[in-house]
Amino acid sequence: MSQIVFIHGPGAGQCSDAWLKQLEHFPGSIAPDLPGRRHGANCPDIPRYTDWVRGWLWAQGFTHDLVLVGYTMGSAIALQYGLDYPDEVRALVLTTAGFKANLPPPGRLELRLKAAAGDQDAYKEWFDFNQGAMKWVEPGFRDLLMQRHREVGPMSQHNDLKTLFAWGVEDRVGTLKPKLLLVRGTDDFNTNPNTAPDRDDEFQKAVPGSQLVFMERAGHFPATENPAAFNKLLEEFLAGL
Repeated sequence: MSQIVFIHGPGAGQCSDAWLKQLEHFPGSIAPDLPGRRHGANCPDIPRYTDWVRGWLWAQGFTHDLVLVGYTMGSAIALQYGLDYPDEVRALVLTTAGFKANLPPPGRLELRLKAAAGDQDAYKEWFDFNQGAMKWVEPGFRDLLMQRHREVGPMSQHNDLKTLFAWGVEDRVGTLKPKLLLVRGTDDFNTNPNTAPDRDDEFQKAVPGSQLVFMERAGHFPATENPAAFNKLLEEFLAGL
């Protein structure tokens, strides 16, 4: 039986709590808190994050037949894992995913640096940005994830965004062996060119046999914003394996 592994990104709480609705729905599924959250320091690049996740999984005996599910940076880690260790991965489910390096949008990283340095106006802007990005999330759940943003802080998010903007596998993505499902919310506000919606067709065409699904009532974080629809989609994909 496949082992489902959920991998978070720098949004939607910046930790594994973004996947609470999936962890409740899929018995035996697991989700790590990446370094720089409740322990350790952020990894300097996506390959380091990938090897950290692999070590975390191997330490628990999960060495093969993996289904890796991620959003934003979590999608990048999952894709890197599938490319580097294809014999260990059965399938990938990537939401709001990209595969090319890009420059960050103007001011995106600087805002987080100012917020981390104690600029109260910048902190409020940063906080409001993250809250606005989760407008479809159920209010109580959104409150929990915003508390996680307070706990983790803007510096961790800055580091992860910088890492994500610098990452790309366009020279390798066409060699991906595990099955691939791409998921995008139809209301994605995103202005990050690395994971912009117009990249989805390009991504799908680059990986023969991959699937692309657009989810209603979802934006940048489909699994967190519309968990019932996402869980059903994941169930159907798993059944097809």
